[in-house]
Amino acid sequence: MRFNRITLSLFSLLALLSMLLSACGPAAAPAPANVDWSTVKSVEEGGGMDALIAAAKAEGELNVIALPDDWCNYGGMMSAFTAKYGIKVNSINPEAGSADEVQAIIDNKENKGPQAPDVIDVGPAYGPLAKEQGLLAAYKVATWDSLTGLKDPDGYFYTDYNGVLVFEVNLDVVKDVPQDWADLLDPKYNGQVAIAGDPRASNQAAQTVYAAAIANGGSLDNVQPGLEFFKEMNAAGNLLPLIANTGSIAKGETPITFQWNYLALANAESFNGNPPLEIVYPASVNWGGFYLQAISAYAPHPAAARLWQEFLYSDEGQSLWMQGYCAPARLGDMLERGVVSDELKAKMPDPAVIENAVVPSADQLNAAREIIKTQWDSVVGLDIK
Repeated sequence: MRFNRITLSLFSLLALLSMLLSACGPAAAPAPANVDWSTVKSVEEGGGMDALIAAAKAEGELNVIALPDDWCNYGGMMSAFTAKYGIKVNSINPEAGSADEVQAIIDNKENKGPQAPDVIDVGPAYGPLAKEQGLLAAYKVATWDSLTGLKDPDGYFYTDYNGVLVFEVNLDVVKDVPQDWADLLDPKYNGQVAIAGDPRASNQAAQTVYAAAIANGGSLDNVQPGLEFFKEMNAAGNLLPLIANTGSIAKGETPITFQWNYLALANAESFNGNPPLEIVYPASVNWGGFYLQAISAYAPHPAAARLWQEFLYSDEGQSLWMQGYCAPARLGDMLERGVVSDELKAKMPDPAVIENAVVPSADQLNAAREIIKTQWDSVVGLDIK
């Protein structure tokens, strides 16, 4: 009897201890053992956010591609993601173009190493293309309904941020600032104009040629005048065979370039007057553009890829994009809910600039991109490196 009483007391004590330990705080929820995160299409389908976080932490890494630190504040975004979840972010080829991103998925289908991207951030022509090639995984973030812009109905790709094309001019080198496309043919700009990418592979560069077409008598269905404009600028000796980047702009090696406004504004902030920049919104055409997010169907870290998307499209992630002057897909929703600080509002473009921009459809951009890719060499005749 005494033994039974002692045993019963021990069991009671253990039960009480267990309850006290539970009250101290729940342990991180383990990911359901039967979840194949490479096929999960929403966080609910995977068992909820705790399960996703646990699975992503177990993977421990995330591979991103073509994300320069100064592009839309991606440096801050990656640091914040790592600080929040303890997941290492491997940044592959930050200066790559959209075509390179898609090719990286193709080249690494069977490779789960550091060169295989988990996620991509590409121009609007490349999202549908990658989907058609079976390279993307369908996934809808928890904030899906508040996203504006282009969204694949099944979640294969979706808009992340928007901007308009501007001239970025280094005032240490250029004293008479061009105000429109036609000005760039003036002999005084000899050896001063550069494009921020290879038009055969870069979304930003291809859209620069497309915008030049509109400014020179073309249309959304006729990109040829854009190629002819760059041919003329090259023949005049004004166009440099260099890809403009932050460093070359700062050094004055590429004193006039074409940039999305958020990149030019971020440069102006980081240069802090050394050198001074002028950002010009060309008079003849207000050209708008956006980028798309997507997850690789061959992602080596499928849970981390999905957690990255959830982070990007959370209020926190959208605010980090705003810090880099990018107008994110959930800006309208966040403004309506009053969760955007005055400081971030000041970094956003006038809504009219975005609303009144000329933006091609995906089909028009696909067609223009193909013409630019195949005819750049024969028409313009300049190998940009």
